[in-house]
Amino acid sequence: MEKLTELLSSFSDYIVFELLGLDQSGLFATALQYFIATFILIAFLVVIVTYVMGIITSYLPMDKIRDYLERNKKSGLGNILASLLGAITPFCSCSSIPLFVGMMQARIPLGIALSFLITSPLVNEIAIVLFWVSYGWKVTVIYILSGIVLGVIGGIILDKMGMSAHIAEWLKQLHSKTEKTIEDKRSLKQKFPEIHKEALSTLKKLVPYIFIGIGIGSFIHGYVPQSFFETYISKSNPFAVPIAVIMGIPLYIDAVGVLPVVEALVDKGVPLGTAIAFMMGSIGLSLPEALLLKKVMQKKLIIAFFSVIGLGMIISGYVFNLLF
Repeated sequence: MEKLTELLSSFSDYIVFELLGLDQSGLFATALQYFIATFILIAFLVVIVTYVMGIITSYLPMDKIRDYLERNKKSGLGNILASLLGAITPFCSCSSIPLFVGMMQARIPLGIALSFLITSPLVNEIAIVLFWVSYGWKVTVIYILSGIVLGVIGGIILDKMGMSAHIAEWLKQLHSKTEKTIEDKRSLKQKFPEIHKEALSTLKKLVPYIFIGIGIGSFIHGYVPQSFFETYISKSNPFAVPIAVIMGIPLYIDAVGVLPVVEALVDKGVPLGTAIAFMMGSIGLSLPEALLLKKVMQKKLIIAFFSVIGLGMIISGYVFNLLF
């Protein structure tokens, strides 16, 4: 993933600075370079994940898996397993959504699918290594645990709130079409036309929102100076943690990309917990993610999702400030 990111960054550098001849210090050039690299990366991941999930779900005994998760929903075991899956998958908030859609298509309980969606962008193996080098194993372990716990608790709370009634209508229709399943003994070659059709249908719904969302994130990335964040989330402000989360949401930065910003904020005197809260907000509750979620969730569920997870991030930020 890191090599792919570097390759796309070099490719976007070549387009913006060599072919177009834009000034490297220009704000528009910075935003455009970020947009090209990010859009290609996210589009690539979304396509791959969509097809892979289609293939996986065509072979897995989804009825048995769904029944197992449903039986263990009350104990929270299903949420824990989903959060652990999210922790080991190298996806950002936007590229986690196709896998979330795949879970919903398989009629896995919403709360369990949300546990995956919450944890996946927060815990990234590359970021974990960088985090370890910068802040030591204690901070890293607590951050990993906080991401998993936030996913588990957030999924359970949203499920208890009855939010499963507020998924998108097209997902509800898919649910009704798959009430009864029989064992499919076809080969992958025989299944692929159907997988391809479903994948294209999902991509058509998601790609326009990826374009719009990353465009907004690129504008903010290029035109909003870092000093703006340092001004409002300083150590002297008691409301710095919730402000940090709210300020992080409009950005679209993955866990690896945001770490240099976190280090810069800490170097400027921003408390570690406040900087981590900003990191959580930018990678776990991005504006592009909200635009994508509009295709799979109704407004009430999106508001509840952002509110519950945002509150969890704020609490995590204050806890980190108390501990470190």
